[in-house]
Amino acid sequence: MEKTVVGRFDKADFPLLHLKDISVKIDTGAYTSSIHCDNIFEKEGFLHCTFLDEEHPLYNGKEFIFKDYDIVFVKSSNGLIQKRFQVQSTIKIFEKVFKISLSLSARQEMRYPVLIGRKFLTKKFIVDPELIDISYNLKNDEHKNSLKE
Repeated sequence: MEKTVVGRFDKADFPLLHLKDISVKIDTGAYTSSIHCDNIFEKEGFLHCTFLDEEHPLYNGKEFIFKDYDIVFVKSSNGLIQKRFQVQSTIKIFEKVFKISLSLSARQEMRYPVLIGRKFLTKKFIVDPELIDISYNLKNDEHKNSLKE
């Protein structure tokens, strides 16, 4: 499979979560991918959480409810092991939809609401840290071209 070049930051859609143009940070230092959520709790066999992204007022505070989820243990950059919930979803980047595992993480101190790790990137992408928004710019260029026709 040919690998696509991705920059250090981009914007992606998450079709199953009904989120569009969400800022993502490509992080080759992280193994897993995570999404910034708050108020994460289990109730009657369902996992509830609230998506946090101040850049997107339409989505900020959007509640998600998951029937299928797992509990995983993730080692953070400071070496601490954290218990997190993990959900399966999809990500649309470079006009292709891929499956992705996302751990739910309270990332208040982080600038980007989604972190994409090596587990997702492997065998699909090569990261060029000098580039940004490659997929997002391609999507916008294709949209502009379709409007001209």
